[in-house]
Amino acid sequence: MLPKNTRVISRKMRLIALLLTPSHELLIQILELTSPMECSAGSIEERELTLVNDFASVMERARKAGVERMIITGGSLSESIEALSLAESDAHLYTTVGCHPTRCGEFDKHKQGPDHYYEQLRDLIRSHSLAKKIVAIGECGLGMQYGCEYDEIDSLLRRSSLTDYDRTHFCPISVQKKYFLRQFDLAEETGLPMFLHSRNTGNDFNDMIKANRTKFKHGVVHSFTGTVQEMQDLVSMNLHIGVNGCSMKTEENIEVVKAIPANLLMLETDAPWCDIRPTHASYQYWKNCSSDSKELYTPEGKKKEKFEMGLMVKSRNEPCTMGQVLHIVAAIRGVDPNELAEQVWENTCNVFFP
Repeated sequence: MLPKNTRVISRKMRLIALLLTPSHELLIQILELTSPMECSAGSIEERELTLVNDFASVMERARKAGVERMIITGGSLSESIEALSLAESDAHLYTTVGCHPTRCGEFDKHKQGPDHYYEQLRDLIRSHSLAKKIVAIGECGLGMQYGCEYDEIDSLLRRSSLTDYDRTHFCPISVQKKYFLRQFDLAEETGLPMFLHSRNTGNDFNDMIKANRTKFKHGVVHSFTGTVQEMQDLVSMNLHIGVNGCSMKTEENIEVVKAIPANLLMLETDAPWCDIRPTHASYQYWKNCSSDSKELYTPEGKKKEKFEMGLMVKSRNEPCTMGQVLHIVAAIRGVDPNELAEQVWENTCNVFFP
């Protein structure tokens, strides 16, 4: 556990925040989603509230917290285009290009067919290669929840109270696999690393990685929540492991974080999701941290209903909390936060900014 006098990371210490965000902008309306599978409970009326753009405040808090670079993740062709536009607006922003597993149905639904959808992803990358704003293929992979496929979830949700979930992007695992394969080809054609997603996929994800590992040099399995054995299987293929608040909810998660090889560890916020909460096993490593660190990395916030420009929105994660993730992981692993920051900076740059 961090001692109460643990120093704040130097303002000169470099941090990179990997974030999942509504690709066009960070909004106070936390229900404006990139992925409907990551939806919080909320009524349709809540979704229709007027959106307020506090993007400048989000960026300023990140800057004060020492975050030098932020990577936006593209979840589809249209979102990748929007994410790239946002990345081009700020020197600190970069993006991925790809199709999230829940969105892979878009390949088949594309008016000019799946091959044209693929070609548009590839051409988007090639046409912007000189700017070096696109740093990875993804977010791509496989995702099953509750031990079943997304089309089965659709039926489950209809029988549950979560009827306000948007089910239009659910995608059968057969379709996910088909277009996950195409994104290995995209990585091979462009030479970019892969930003990977895996949820409750049994051996399917690992098997597909093994069969296609020669097509890409680097990759990170982000927001990792698997077991120690699953982590070890992935690092045996020289894949990096991304850790955020959702990666540290349980004591089992904590043991995984301890065991990740230092040279294959990455840290992320997954903003606006995956904030660290008092109910998480990781919180014990944060509650005794210095007040200066808490003020810097988890500034004052208010509920979205009482939004005040310049303050964080409670339960909406932001890049500025990168330092919180760092401090907690450092405490879990028993290392100095500044040394861990340097290691993770090096790891991240080796993959995304060679």
